[in-house]
Amino acid sequence: MALEQNRKLDRGYDAVLGRAEAAPMDVGLRRYMLRVYNYMASGLFLSGFVALLVANTSLQNLFFQVNQATGRMGYTGLGFVAILAPIGLIFGMQYAANRGKITGLQTMYWAFVALMGVGLSVLLLTYTGVSVTRTLLITATAFGALSLYAYTTKRDLSPMRTFLFMGLIGLVIASVVQIFVQSAMMHFIISAVGVLLFAGLTAHDTQTIKNQYLMTVRGSGMEEPSAVMGATSLYLDFINLFQFLMMFLGQRRS
Repeated sequence: MALEQNRKLDRGYDAVLGRAEAAPMDVGLRRYMLRVYNYMASGLFLSGFVALLVANTSLQNLFFQVNQATGRMGYTGLGFVAILAPIGLIFGMQYAANRGKITGLQTMYWAFVALMGVGLSVLLLTYTGVSVTRTLLITATAFGALSLYAYTTKRDLSPMRTFLFMGLIGLVIASVVQIFVQSAMMHFIISAVGVLLFAGLTAHDTQTIKNQYLMTVRGSGMEEPSAVMGATSLYLDFINLFQFLMMFLGQRRS
């Protein structure tokens, strides 16, 4: 009888100790994920501000020009620089993150999201404000639900990585082909695949960010650089999901 009571007490102590050890981890994880989402949300806000500024002021003349022959809008030399520069900044951010250069990493991150805003201004010039707002709300709702699912589920989403990577390569190839083919059916397929692909990437990347913190980032002193890079991944997922949804739901200006 006494032995059984001792075993119950031991199990009770183990449960209490387990909760005591898990609590700091959960608090640290929540703080880390909140930092990631704060960076991401701030980046989206800055991108939106820049997009509105470019689309509604004479700044658009610096980045865009109208082809008099076709009537279509194209990029100026500075516009091409603004569109391509974020690619280089991502490599620079990765370099700075690996070496723990937080100030440089943060500077490049804000430059990255600001330049992304220049590209997003095209959507404001192409689609009506009502359809952009509506699609933005739908994107935010879908992104929030997917990210919350990935954060709370116990299901391992890592097997999706290969499928998502292959889908991303296929999407890029199909988009390049579409430039020359201009097929309405292919446009629809690209839009549908893009939405599904970046919905999957949102869930996968959220869980990856969470697992990386638990396995390698926690207590390493790399929380801030990792949070910025995690925010960059989720930012890109959100932007791409928004853009592909715009292909479905956007109403073009007359």
